[in-house]
Amino acid sequence: MSSSVKLFRDQSYQELKEQCLQQGRLFEDPEFPASDESLYYDSSAKGKVEWKRPKDLCEDPHLLVDGISSHDFHQGKLGNCWFVAACSCLALRKSLWQQVIPDSKEQEWDPKNPKKYAGIFRFRFWHFGAWTEVVVDDLLPTEDGELIYCRSNVRNEFWSALLEKAYAKLAGSYQALDGGSAAEALVDFTGAVAESISLAEGKYGEVISEQMKLFEDLMKVHKRGGFISCFVSESAGRPNEAETEMGLIVGHAYSVTAITKLRLGERLLFSFKAEKLFMIRLRNPWGKKEWHGAWSDSSEEWKKVSDSERKNLGLTVENDGEFWMTFEDWCKNFTDVDICRTVNTSYFSLHKTWEKEMMFGAIPTALLSPLSSQYLFDVKKAEDKVLVSLEQEDRRKYKKEGKGDNITIGFEILKVEDNRRYRLHKLTVQERVATSPYSNTRSVFLRRALQRGRYILIPTTFIPGVPTAFILRLYTDVPSKLRELKADRPELTCWSLLCGYPRRVTQIKVHSAEGLQKQDGSEGADPYVLIKCENQSRRSAVQRGTTSPVFNTQVIFYRKDIDSPVTIQVWSSNLLRDVFLGQAVLAASPGEPRQQRRLRLRGRGGGEAAELPGHISITALSSDDLAEL
Repeated sequence: MSSSVKLFRDQSYQELKEQCLQQGRLFEDPEFPASDESLYYDSSAKGKVEWKRPKDLCEDPHLLVDGISSHDFHQGKLGNCWFVAACSCLALRKSLWQQVIPDSKEQEWDPKNPKKYAGIFRFRFWHFGAWTEVVVDDLLPTEDGELIYCRSNVRNEFWSALLEKAYAKLAGSYQALDGGSAAEALVDFTGAVAESISLAEGKYGEVISEQMKLFEDLMKVHKRGGFISCFVSESAGRPNEAETEMGLIVGHAYSVTAITKLRLGERLLFSFKAEKLFMIRLRNPWGKKEWHGAWSDSSEEWKKVSDSERKNLGLTVENDGEFWMTFEDWCKNFTDVDICRTVNTSYFSLHKTWEKEMMFGAIPTALLSPLSSQYLFDVKKAEDKVLVSLEQEDRRKYKKEGKGDNITIGFEILKVEDNRRYRLHKLTVQERVATSPYSNTRSVFLRRALQRGRYILIPTTFIPGVPTAFILRLYTDVPSKLRELKADRPELTCWSLLCGYPRRVTQIKVHSAEGLQKQDGSEGADPYVLIKCENQSRRSAVQRGTTSPVFNTQVIFYRKDIDSPVTIQVWSSNLLRDVFLGQAVLAASPGEPRQQRRLRLRGRGGGEAAELPGHISITALSSDDLAEL
């Protein structure tokens, strides 16, 4: 077993199995016993349950029968359609289910060597940032000789029931799985990042352009190994588990098993005259009750499609829980979709490779409290698409304490000074460039294109005073050097006492310039700014071919000599030698105006230096309290 895989409750599959074989007994799990405490977290819950092993339920039990299929299993009495929908998605990717069910052949019953069977199985889940192995015995809850929870279509196949038991053990009990999100289960099965989209709020059923963007995005997710599930949310007059006029079950998770473009029409000699349909296929985890609308199994629309095309699509006219819809009908009839993206971080791939950074932390009781988590990262390209996933700990284990509900979480991203090294103390002096959705789902996700620069990400809870542990995952095209900021100000050391400790903090924002001198008879210049303070300096990126550049550059200086001014110089980049275009000199004291100012550029020297063409717009903030900015 890989050293990167953790053991849940320190239970080693190999060691426990070897002990059972040596002692000639079947494994009974002391960490998840065959009793009501494993079934229920609510002590008032009751049930007449008998725990039986697979050999007591059939003559020839198997973990898998002819591999795994999305049609293998059905939901039982537990309200975990979301888990079963996730299993349907998992079954579509052999490499992924083999990761969840490691060495499935080694775990199989061997009728030729029954003494090698020890009644112990193992499964692996991506649990709060690490692959975690969970072992279970094969005692399963039954009533009248039948499994009461998840079960296979094939009577002697038990992978789904045993996987469900391992997942219940991770959650604390079977009852803890009553209600949940398919996206959460898929993250646990794959380590993917989850994104939830409200089809209703986004008006995807009405705005065709947005609908087509979503279709292309979901098709790309599906082709690249991601997973999609959806549901119809509960509302007034439409209670949970009610059936809509078109046969959909309210509050019920459906797995998406295919997305495609279907062409209708006839092939001509040099062309294909056809109608193009955007189609999506779904599966009800109950294995029955399907969509009744257009393109349902036996609808008239399918007569437009050839037999060979129907065969390619896998159309089966039977009540097996799987059905097709047009994407437009899907957007109009479903209200929510959960997307799990398997973000590619492999360098040996034909697809885009993302750079991944991951941090663990805890959201404190108040935004920007002394304990608040702040994470700094850099965008190195002129523009980079950034993916962020913030996932709180799985709180189902707290259900016995009445605290098992997800906390509403989100995060803010602020653009900060290019040279910031210490924590923020006021949000109001920084530009907020992105705010994630705030959601009581286990994770929130954001995609955003960011300009070159330095940023701070702050995870928060929607309601102050509710802390939670979390994982932060950040994906960029170029390494971002994600790190947590812990220091509030420069460290006070013996050396700083001898050489001087900062007495003032100053933040300079250079917004733009205008009216700069043209260079070499051209229509513009290639300007950049150089900001100097004491022995420190920071340079902006070059803005090409303009005399009215927009810089949006900001820096922060911790100043020892408060009488030494801040100098902002404008230069034009040149192949042989850069050209000085002018400068502004600031005392940058706490008493100076804090609003944006427009300053005349001057030559080198003091405040009486000759005026030069152009102005520069800046904001300067200074404080003798080093923890103010």
